[in-house]
Amino acid sequence: MSGPTVSLQHDVERLVAVIAGIAAGDRAALAKLYGETSGKLFAVCRRILIDGYDAEEALQETYIAIWRRAGSFDATRGSPATWLAVIARNCAIDRLRLRRRSPTSPIEQAAGVADVRPSAFELASASHDERRLHECLGELAAGDRAFIATAFFEGESYATLAMRESLPLGTVKSRIRRALIKLRECLE
Repeated sequence: MSGPTVSLQHDVERLVAVIAGIAAGDRAALAKLYGETSGKLFAVCRRILIDGYDAEEALQETYIAIWRRAGSFDATRGSPATWLAVIARNCAIDRLRLRRRSPTSPIEQAAGVADVRPSAFELASASHDERRLHECLGELAAGDRAFIATAFFEGESYATLAMRESLPLGTVKSRIRRALIKLRECLE
């Protein structure tokens, strides 16, 4: 034998040795096997599951199964690549079946589920309130409007505003308080 046939035989022997190491509890052997085979086994899982997340989960389950079943591998019954691919295929199919078995409720039960989205009336009212708020904000002095926007819409603290504007903290608090009073009066 020469060329690719020798290389393939060497690959098979190497995989058999790595699986034997896993059977003996060698974590480094599992890491080596993962490094050499995860791409191909992920492709097997992905072909069955389509969804990348599910395929990743199936791949993880595949290596757990390999860890647990490595002692049952028999090189006289088949190649290590086939054995690994069958485990990956079975894990992917199990995951697919599990997803299909997810409990669903009869459609009749949907009537009792509350719709948390706002009603059309609430949306229209909120839109009107928002428009009115913008109008009232427009009536404030530019600096006060900026303080309100920064403090309440961006969550900036009064102390940070005072430092940024080089103003005493009490001044910033007073301006914001007066601006809020004007807003409240405008909105009423």
